[in-house]
Amino acid sequence: MTATILVICYCILLFHSALCGPETFLLISGALLVHLSDSKAVDSISANEAIKDDGNTIVSGNGMFKLGFFSPGKSKYRYLGIWYNKISVCTPIWVANREMPIADKTGMLILSHEGNLIILADGGNTKIWSSNSTSSLAINNPVARIMDIGNLVLLDYSSTNNQNPIWQSFDYMGDTFIAGMKIGKDLVTGLEWSLTSWKSPDDPAQGQYVCWVDTNGYPQTFGRKGKDLRWRIGPWNGLGNSGRPIETPNPFYTMEFVLNQEEIYFKFELKTPAIQRIYQLTWDGKLLHLQWIERLQQWVVYTDVGVDNFNRYEVCGPYGSNNINRRVLCSCLRGFEPRFPNEWEASDWSGGCQRKKALDCASGDGFWKISGVKLPDTRHSWYNVSMTLGECEMACRRKCNCTAYANLDIRGSGCLLWFDELMDIREHDVKHNLYIRLAASEFAGNNVSQFSYKRKKKVLTVVLLSIASAVLLMLLAIAYAYKKKRPYMQRRGIWNAHDKKNSSVQMEDTDDDLPFLSLYEIAKATDNFSINNKIGEGGFGLVYKGVLEGGREVAVKRLSESSKQGHDEFKNEIMCIAKLQHRNLVKILGYCIHENEMILIYEYMVNKSLDSILFDETRSSMLDWPRRFQIIHGMARAILYLHQDSRLQIIHRDLKAGNILLDADMNPKISDFGLARKFFGSDTTLTKTKKIVGTYGYISPEYAVHGKFSTKSDVFSFGVLVLEIVSGKKNTGFSHQDHSDNLLGHAWRLYKENRSIELTSASVRDSCIVSEVLRSIHVGLLCVQHHAEDRPTMMSVILMLISEGVLPEPKQPAFFTGERHDEILSVSSADEYMITQLFAR
Repeated sequence: MTATILVICYCILLFHSALCGPETFLLISGALLVHLSDSKAVDSISANEAIKDDGNTIVSGNGMFKLGFFSPGKSKYRYLGIWYNKISVCTPIWVANREMPIADKTGMLILSHEGNLIILADGGNTKIWSSNSTSSLAINNPVARIMDIGNLVLLDYSSTNNQNPIWQSFDYMGDTFIAGMKIGKDLVTGLEWSLTSWKSPDDPAQGQYVCWVDTNGYPQTFGRKGKDLRWRIGPWNGLGNSGRPIETPNPFYTMEFVLNQEEIYFKFELKTPAIQRIYQLTWDGKLLHLQWIERLQQWVVYTDVGVDNFNRYEVCGPYGSNNINRRVLCSCLRGFEPRFPNEWEASDWSGGCQRKKALDCASGDGFWKISGVKLPDTRHSWYNVSMTLGECEMACRRKCNCTAYANLDIRGSGCLLWFDELMDIREHDVKHNLYIRLAASEFAGNNVSQFSYKRKKKVLTVVLLSIASAVLLMLLAIAYAYKKKRPYMQRRGIWNAHDKKNSSVQMEDTDDDLPFLSLYEIAKATDNFSINNKIGEGGFGLVYKGVLEGGREVAVKRLSESSKQGHDEFKNEIMCIAKLQHRNLVKILGYCIHENEMILIYEYMVNKSLDSILFDETRSSMLDWPRRFQIIHGMARAILYLHQDSRLQIIHRDLKAGNILLDADMNPKISDFGLARKFFGSDTTLTKTKKIVGTYGYISPEYAVHGKFSTKSDVFSFGVLVLEIVSGKKNTGFSHQDHSDNLLGHAWRLYKENRSIELTSASVRDSCIVSEVLRSIHVGLLCVQHHAEDRPTMMSVILMLISEGVLPEPKQPAFFTGERHDEILSVSSADEYMITQLFAR
């Protein structure tokens, strides 16, 4: 519209040129032509137009992306690329001349009349790069435009089909995968969309690493270095990739998998332009999921998709299963044994496993169900999207070379069959069932409900089940009567090492065998529980540092005879934490039960617990503000995992500084799940209990007064922790000369007076980022609201911590006013007292 008006004005000037005089006419018309030039779209170039390396660029219509020449990192060479225009750190998402850098600033990009993008150097004498665009139709009006999603496209504006690109940069990806891109394959043209790493941080030439979707069998994503397969992201299971945590719907992005006769690809879309996320294949082979944090002015790692050293492809060989929570990394699947036992003893598992008993398809094989695994390599598989699980089993039975089957979709539909050795299996939290073919003789003496026989044996199965049920009921009745006579064993626990024959115990409600260690092994590791190895103490008993035979340092938690934490809490901790895998949760490595001894073995944390540093005047200087903010973030991610992303929903119920352990890099790890409660499905309502447990100062008011707890109870405890981390003061031990409030009350007073920064610990004032501190205090106050419904979810907490948006106003938190009373008891996780009134209503 503006250009049209200017043209009309120019014509009027021509008509009145005689009246204006030649000089006036030239001045005005020159100004109009400048405006006409400026009004031209800056997101595209037309035929024979050029972008020179003199600061000349084009920018997408929404201002998000820019195309021009740049030098990456410390390099002096020049490249044509696309990068984020609204992000201060230069982040290229596409580079044209990756293999042909320009040594000076003589480069230019031109668009030919034939519809080719060409990079020239040396005054147009040297051709550096070309898009090699091809079209079956003549191109009359080519235009190169950078789209709002960052895609550089070539269009023919004279064509009636001018929305379909002749060529696009998204078809030629580099090391970065952004929203709108596809990674996969065009089955019609044969074009593959894959990520290739840079040669170094300063050199975008193709590096050694590639991430691509292998479309042989059922599609899956691989990473390789040269020709060596390094890792595999499991196939799509309907909700996410097998072997990766299932991400419940979130406000950030959606992931999509498309499989049809024309295309196979993965793609993600951002739900809001306020959040920018990318996947980047780094020069050293990591596949990082990054999010831009405006406040920090940097990309922050959300997850490392390229998995850890324990998830190397094929590390456990054929029919081997990988579990990083075991002392021994690899084990054989049921019905299999190490192919080379001596090599396994030397921790070389690459030879994998072999069958104990050969299959006999004619006489009838069975299928053993295992749950919680990343599905095996699917390159030699067959799939059908519409078959039921029963039809899938029959299809596998009919093929004697079928080694396993599973649902294609984790929600219970589709069929996936394997016809080769099962490779690259990893035990995982996601409950995707895999049915492995075994010889029928492998099932002798086992519960027949866990495998399938042929239809002709169904009658026998029903009879056997009936007999087994009757025997089981009789045994349960005898066991109940026996327990009634032995209350001491009921209190201390019936898991006796002798009863279990000093072997791993299959816990109820868990699919994993947790390693059992003998009392002799533990005594030897701790120098017979030497006082010199003591590293902690609580209501449950003592904690010792130990060193296992392999040299691994561990923490040994030994329940004392006087501890009120007994069989239930001990069992609860094992069953909860054994199922959990998160970088900010402490790992349990094993357990021991011997007569009255109950012992848990954890990974050893060099820096012990948060409270041992945070509340110590001397050691607190070890925690500068960046480390404290990192601890807050790590705790938030771990609690979100417990509440939402783990296989079972877990409410911890005893979050406190003493239960936050710190590793060598000061990364937080939540521990002590003895009081945790687990649920199937989402927790939408408050759960009530008559037994109030936890630690005074961290317990939410609805739990302390009414015995009601939910995920919001943990949110309250997290809020207390945030305020303690910022201030370096304990909530319960806090005192102030001007009032008698606890830490929550003091933080609220300062907030109302716009003096929140005064809450900050003196030891971090020189290193703190004021905006982060104020936002953390604000979020902490929102978490400690008196009513559970006023507190945010942990997903919202994480969003508020990393975003720049306006936060809701907190109300007055739950805290004491007036004098504190000495008769209020401190309740530890071991001492389960009823608390009738702790907080003001």
